[in-house]
Amino acid sequence: MAENEISVLIGGRAGDGISSAGQIIAHLLARNGYRVHMYFDYPSLIKGGHNFAIIRAAEEGIGAVREKVDFILALNQETLRLHLPRLMERGVVIYDTGTVKQADGIGIPVKDILSAEGASAVMGNSAIIGAFIRAAGLSWETSGEVLKKSMQKQTEKNLRIARRAYDLSEERRAVPVTGRPVLPVLTGNEAISIGLVEADLELYFSYPMSPTSNILHFLAGYADELRLRVIQPESETAVILMALGCSYAGSRAAVGTSGGGFCLMTEALSLAGIAELPVVIVLGQRAGPSTGLATYSAQSDLHFALHAGQGEFPRLIVAPGDAKEAWYWSRTAMDLAWKYQVPAIILPDRLICEGLYSVEPDTGGRYAAGPVMGDPGVHPYLRYAAADSGISPLRFPPARGEIIRVNSHVHDPDGITTEDPRVTKEMADKRWKKMDGLAREVGGMHPVNTGGDVDAVTALLCWGSTKGVCKELAEKKGLRVIQPVVLWPFAEKVFARAMQGVEQFYAVETNETGQLATLVSRFGYRPAGKILKYDGRPFMVDELEAELDKVIP
Repeated sequence: MAENEISVLIGGRAGDGISSAGQIIAHLLARNGYRVHMYFDYPSLIKGGHNFAIIRAAEEGIGAVREKVDFILALNQETLRLHLPRLMERGVVIYDTGTVKQADGIGIPVKDILSAEGASAVMGNSAIIGAFIRAAGLSWETSGEVLKKSMQKQTEKNLRIARRAYDLSEERRAVPVTGRPVLPVLTGNEAISIGLVEADLELYFSYPMSPTSNILHFLAGYADELRLRVIQPESETAVILMALGCSYAGSRAAVGTSGGGFCLMTEALSLAGIAELPVVIVLGQRAGPSTGLATYSAQSDLHFALHAGQGEFPRLIVAPGDAKEAWYWSRTAMDLAWKYQVPAIILPDRLICEGLYSVEPDTGGRYAAGPVMGDPGVHPYLRYAAADSGISPLRFPPARGEIIRVNSHVHDPDGITTEDPRVTKEMADKRWKKMDGLAREVGGMHPVNTGGDVDAVTALLCWGSTKGVCKELAEKKGLRVIQPVVLWPFAEKVFARAMQGVEQFYAVETNETGQLATLVSRFGYRPAGKILKYDGRPFMVDELEAELDKVIP
């Protein structure tokens, strides 16, 4: 274990509470001043199968995990069979003596502890966590506070179970307290939710589909407190149409889905385009095609998001690279959608959605101005009135003496159906003027991030969740990192500035074809090579470093 970081793997069956246990361990380490990142791996099963989480903590911000770990917490034999080779020299195994045969490590009689407390089997993870707290030399007093906040059900019983295991454990690898300020720990889904709420979200619609399902659950948990309406309709088609109906009525709405659900939304996406109805769509990417790997990650829907829907119309696409970016860009996407009356797509992958990150609270405030509102004194109201910016003033029903139309057919400024070629062109030009304004505004909003050695002549091109691993290795190897966050409208001038002095770059993506590399090639940039991974799992630091060593001297 390096002095400034620690990695912990906890594994068991589906139903053993591995995700919640991993999150608790992340919070325990964060409470001691560490910056954390958690990757959770699970099959598409309710019971059975193998689940595991890797929690990595370091004194500096991180966005990827390593192959090797310092602690393995095993709730079943399968965990050791699969992961014991990951254990670093002098690493520590903590295991359930009732289900695991292991000669070396700290054995905890989980079944006996649960029996003594009259507890259910799912509480076994509390025992393993308690044993880890002692083995890692963490303070029980501080850790107990974290456990109380994290264990919302049968809190006292879980605390007793954890304390029994703590007393049976022993200190093996003390994790020093950093003394650094404690940061909150959020999943990308939680960060997206917060950003949308800060942008005055009023209604959220979703049909549960990993990896965005937890946005639905998170917002529903706070719906009364935040005065939100959180609704699960019968289908993804209903989801998007209900959101557009709310938009017509003047209420800010967002939807969450994944690739298969977004397929069903594409006709309504075109409706939003021609009717100029603002809506935010959280499109969580997972491995396809079709059902693919329903609980695993990929960056394979970029071109789908770019080209979804029939016809041509303005849209905004943002791809955050961690939870903090997800927070900021979700808030900003909502504001921009309403200012320009366009659909906005937030494009995280499953690692962003369900991964845990330490997050410095975003206090930057809201960027975009509010929507352009129509003057109630102007009669008649024309929903699609011409404007130099292309942005027609908004009014919402009921409006006395006015008819407020939206229309999926080509229409005139009043929203009346037409097939006149002159009007058709005028309305198309009006809509596209908004894209010009959106592109100019996005250009001033840091749409492209750079990192590593910003003067290096060799660069890594990345987007979304590959940001974390690329940034870490670029800092180690003296490379430049270029990370577009706004993928459409593509900030060509900002990207060109980021690329100044670059002699060669390598695209790092979790898809089969290098979709971002294809996009930037439209603007004349071609990578020296592509480092691609498409097995549903993220790049680990060790793994990407080995690939970089093959192509970069």
